[in-house]
Amino acid sequence: MSVVIEKASYADAEQILKLQQLAYRSEALRYNDFNIEPLTQTLEQIQQQFKDYNILKALADDQIVGSVRAIDHDGTCFIGKLMVHPDFQNKGIGKQLMNAIEGLYPNARFELFTGSQSDKNISLYENLGYKPFRERRITPDVSLIYLEKS
Repeated sequence: MSVVIEKASYADAEQILKLQQLAYRSEALRYNDFNIEPLTQTLEQIQQQFKDYNILKALADDQIVGSVRAIDHDGTCFIGKLMVHPDFQNKGIGKQLMNAIEGLYPNARFELFTGSQSDKNISLYENLGYKPFRERRITPDVSLIYLEKS
């Protein structure tokens, strides 16, 4: 299967939102919380992000099967919303998206976060050279792990 990574356009926002809702369902189930931001984000909010964020998409046969977005703030690139369609996971697409988004910020420090129980996500990020540096409890049952890479 051949996957192409390219810059997403404003016209892709609706497809990316649908993918986001599908891809983050497993996280909502893991934490028993369907009010997580990736599931409550609106189309208008994603459309707004095209103004400030670099948003990439992964295409397989002209279908968006993955996406990631990032924004630079004072030399730190904040990466978020790495997602891959459940049917396309464990095929290296997340890694390709991460490498591509990092390539847009050659001299940056990178920062991202994921849920503390999201072992596959943490493992992916650690394999890409990210190191945990902070944990933040957001509910009695849920903590976020912040990871960084220089």
